[in-house]
Amino acid sequence: MKIGLLECDHVAESNLEIAGDYREMFAALLPGMEWAYYDVCRGHFPERADACTAYLCTGSRYSVYDQEPWILKLKSFVREIHAGGQAFIGVCFGHQMLGEALGGKVEKAATGWNVGVHQFDILQEEAWMAPFQTPLHLLMMCQDQVVQLPENSTLLAATATCPVGMFRVGPAMLGIQAHPEFPKAYTRRLMEIRREKIGPVKVAKALEGLNQDVDNALFAQWITAFLQQNTGAAFQV
Repeated sequence: MKIGLLECDHVAESNLEIAGDYREMFAALLPGMEWAYYDVCRGHFPERADACTAYLCTGSRYSVYDQEPWILKLKSFVREIHAGGQAFIGVCFGHQMLGEALGGKVEKAATGWNVGVHQFDILQEEAWMAPFQTPLHLLMMCQDQVVQLPENSTLLAATATCPVGMFRVGPAMLGIQAHPEFPKAYTRRLMEIRREKIGPVKVAKALEGLNQDVDNALFAQWITAFLQQNTGAAFQV
């Protein structure tokens, strides 16, 4: 029972010292999983959707509406996963990819970048959200947002500046705009590197907010329960 990690970007070599690449971050977040890695941003895709039990799609510096060949191919692959009824979890770019691929819409956020710790208010409780808690505090690093949900979607969470913070399509496909896999040290590094791009005032405020606790470990339990519910596989928590 393998989880296919669809790698949509890579951590810069100068930042690998913090927590490794995305595959190491997700392995640390979800240590009970057996992984298969697909470097989709470099053209390496599964031969078919049923090659893995479920898929997790990472964040990226790209936008899902960019006309890169691999992004167009990934949209098609997400539709293939959907048609096959397989489980899928999209994180940040992966969350936006889920929305865009299935008929929703993604745009630059009117409120600008969302960075640092944000409060996610849960709008609908689901069986896999155990133990249940609202709100959740999770890290964000994005400037795009899902602004229109695809058909057969259920809105699950929102933040003050991100109305579509988490959503589900059908029973088995989940998108979360946060980065539960990021350690605070990596988020800090990204904000420092992108200070001028994000805005010095916003970065200063977000850096101060990093002293808050985050609910990455709880959200990892939710992800595990979501995958168990939709695959029938038994994963370690």
